[in-house]
Amino acid sequence: MNLTILGCYAATPRTFTNPTSQVLEIKNRMFLIDCGEGTQVQLRKNKIKFSRINHIFISHLHGDHFYGLVGLVSTFMLLNRVNDLHIYGPKGIKEVILLQLKLSNSWTNYNLYFHELESEGSEVVFEDEKVIVKTIPLKHRVYTNGYLFQEKTGDRKLNMDKILNLEIDQCYYQKIKSGGDVVLESGEVIPNSIMTFDPEPAKSYAFCSDTLYNEDILPIIQDVDVLYHESTFLESEAPLAGKTMHSTAKEAATIALKANAKQLVLGHYSTRYESIEKFREEASTIFQNVLLADDGKSFEF
Repeated sequence: MNLTILGCYAATPRTFTNPTSQVLEIKNRMFLIDCGEGTQVQLRKNKIKFSRINHIFISHLHGDHFYGLVGLVSTFMLLNRVNDLHIYGPKGIKEVILLQLKLSNSWTNYNLYFHELESEGSEVVFEDEKVIVKTIPLKHRVYTNGYLFQEKTGDRKLNMDKILNLEIDQCYYQKIKSGGDVVLESGEVIPNSIMTFDPEPAKSYAFCSDTLYNEDILPIIQDVDVLYHESTFLESEAPLAGKTMHSTAKEAATIALKANAKQLVLGHYSTRYESIEKFREEASTIFQNVLLADDGKSFEF
């Protein structure tokens, strides 16, 4: 599971920082999460192939999280994209993107699908044979969702020494990997447990963008492998965090601790601070495994 941070700062772009956007690679799928201004430039800088992006997840309709979207949609068209593109986001995202395409006479030459979200509860928004994506309802000034990306448990791994010793025909291999037992010609039942090893543990990633401290999300993200949680402010600006419906580094760490997350990644920093290291220092007083997102930084989990 790989995470590339394209941008992770709050509010406005600067010459050396970018608003929120990141790419998650999980089970050979690539998902773009949020799309602030400059996203397509950051994709190029980080040598990420545009053609691999087929699903874009937008948390909410504040500009620093989606103002780069129509530009990316248009660039896909100029690159003669043929793959379908699916966009997930709050109700209204279809209207705002299609209006821009209409007024600029820039209709796409590929299929563009919008999945508009309105539910106040968690719901599955994407699922295939390897990955499932659920919303994480957040508390912000406008309707906002985070997203939980979960690998599905893979096939069991064959114990080839045992299988070859039992002279089990290859036609049974898929059944065995799927958890099935095998009945030999003699009538003996060979239990799956002695022919296989457990699959690799399924990984999970939770993206929690702009939000007040909100313990309601804990059942959804419980035991997550990696939690990205916004930390716009330090505790010294806690009143401002409450007023603007954002979180502090300590609050993000508290959520990670209560969720029993294995790893916390902080981001969405206010640009008022000279050093983001202060966010790690503050969060580490609550939760030990803290990483700092930064533009262009990649993590492998």
